[in-house]
Amino acid sequence: MKNVTHELEATAKKLQQQTKSYLDDIKKLIAEPNDSNKVHVISYFTYSLNISHNSEHSSLCLGSYHIHNISSHPITNPYICIKIPTKSPFSFSGRYVYENFKQSLKNASQWERINEKTNTEEFWLRPLGKASIEPNETITFSNFQIKWSPTTSYSGSIMGFTYSDQSEEGIAVINPINLNGTIPILEDEK
Repeated sequence: MKNVTHELEATAKKLQQQTKSYLDDIKKLIAEPNDSNKVHVISYFTYSLNISHNSEHSSLCLGSYHIHNISSHPITNPYICIKIPTKSPFSFSGRYVYENFKQSLKNASQWERINEKTNTEEFWLRPLGKASIEPNETITFSNFQIKWSPTTSYSGSIMGFTYSDQSEEGIAVINPINLNGTIPILEDEK
């Protein structure tokens, strides 16, 4: 019985020391000056899938790309890059305009594609009429589509990156869209 009591006391003492260490770490974090000029952005996809494993039908991902400013300062000149995997069966489409479109076809709520039309793997887009994202504001590139036909097995991740004057290196989305499927090979019956 004495041994058990001694072990319990030792465990309790160890837990108290650990708790004190955690509290000291928390106090240090609170005492450190907060970098209020640091930009904090969260980018994420929302999407729904319509998957078909019939080669006569296409599969579809309908999605939106959101950028949420969680800092206390505006984010200026935001733009995004949506990347489709190389040599994948996925094709991307969305509601965006090009620089050379007539002004009458552009409005402030649209997004403009800023890279080459021929590039089918990267889609660089910036919001028109929106030069900054205010603190606690979210902007969205909505209703894009990714289509593919399930003729063979497929696998790939749709990546997204947010850029701005404050984060020129880019910030990845927190939830890339991972698509994969195995198409069974049916043997002819004899």
